[in-house]
Amino acid sequence: MSETDLDSPAPAEETQLDEDDRLRPEFVSDVVACLESDDPDGARALVEPLHPADIADLFELAPAEWRRPLAAALSGILDGDVLAEMNDWVRDELIEALEPHQVADIATQLDTDDAVAIIEDMEEEDQRAVLRALAPDDRAAIEEALSFPEESAGRLMQRELIAVPEHWHVGDVLDYLRRNEDLTTDFWEIFVVDPGHKPVGTCKLSWVLRTPGAIAISDVMQREQTLIPVDMDQEEVALRFQKYALISAAVVDQSGRLVGMITVDDVVHIIQEEAGEDILRLSGAGEGDINEPVIDSYKSRVRWLIANLFTALVASTIIGLFEGTIARMVALATLMPIVAGVGGNAGTQTMAVTVRALATNQLTQSNTWRTIAREVRVALMNGATVAAVIGIGVSLVFHNGQLGGVIAAAMMTNIMVAGMAGVLVPITLERAGADPAIASSIFVTMTTDSMGFLAFLGLATAVGLGG
Repeated sequence: MSETDLDSPAPAEETQLDEDDRLRPEFVSDVVACLESDDPDGARALVEPLHPADIADLFELAPAEWRRPLAAALSGILDGDVLAEMNDWVRDELIEALEPHQVADIATQLDTDDAVAIIEDMEEEDQRAVLRALAPDDRAAIEEALSFPEESAGRLMQRELIAVPEHWHVGDVLDYLRRNEDLTTDFWEIFVVDPGHKPVGTCKLSWVLRTPGAIAISDVMQREQTLIPVDMDQEEVALRFQKYALISAAVVDQSGRLVGMITVDDVVHIIQEEAGEDILRLSGAGEGDINEPVIDSYKSRVRWLIANLFTALVASTIIGLFEGTIARMVALATLMPIVAGVGGNAGTQTMAVTVRALATNQLTQSNTWRTIAREVRVALMNGATVAAVIGIGVSLVFHNGQLGGVIAAAMMTNIMVAGMAGVLVPITLERAGADPAIASSIFVTMTTDSMGFLAFLGLATAVGLGG
């Protein structure tokens, strides 16, 4: 290595990113400072070396009021690749600032699935304006995609694929790939179709390249394949990719004709999206995006807080039934939250495991009762352990063995109830056609709080504590 090489500065991408490949705060500040000083060329010079994904991150990290000026400064750089990597809320905000012909220009640079992701959330009038600005072929493809349900394979798939007839030879396929410049450049396998354009097999690109041209493609292809119905939910699509270790898969319409394909890079995004969505639904936090408008976050969260308020009233009513017992022994009021809190945590643990098992198809009708029996055994072991610890501890602290026995029995009871509720509530909601990730936490919390107070105060009253 020459002395010049040693003295040369690091590439711009390295100086703008930290050790975790995140944009440095000082770099974001420098870009914003250029915009504040009315120097768009300076901002552009700083941003130009970045990868499209890093430019998308820059828009998310920049203050909201500087995003549109930043977009104006990067007019030639802000292309489809950047928008495809961008947070949905930030992207929608920028799309609103663009003219329909500008959105159409960006959409034509993208695969159909990415173009649909940009256009589908626009207002209907804006959608029509963008579609009118598209070329006829692009418009037809996007309009067809928009006709499918949201979060379905039809929305997720891309129409750019390679399909060849089954009577061709390998040499015909290679000639076709070389001579047609309009074909997609990103593909891993070739789909083989019959005269009715129904997929009859697939052939990996590596097989085609390594097979003599005189061999029939039907002799090289793999006939067993995973076909994705066009109306299948995207979460089920992701599960199939995960189960069968797919790189890509053909999408077929109701008549079995090949209409598109889904690739693993799209599915990775869906898996991440669905996993985060379920976690946020369990907490009632809505979409949970830090770029979501404040009023939208408020609306999505407040309704669950009000629902929790009403379920908390149930527990409060139970406490009111035992006012006399609590008045005779104030220690009961000190210990009540322990029983309810530990039971709530036990219920949440079981509920999270159950919701995940339902979401990943690990829990089905064939193993429901086995799963319930397993959670009961876990609850018995947890209940016995925690009950022994709390019982001994309360007996020693309050010098009252009877009180220790009561809280131990109540703790054991509530953890058992929590284990049952944590598995039965999500299963019941799922069987009823509801999303268990949305409503399970409210019902499980209500059950553990109510049963915890009822078991503890009921037992205390029954044995005459404080009398």
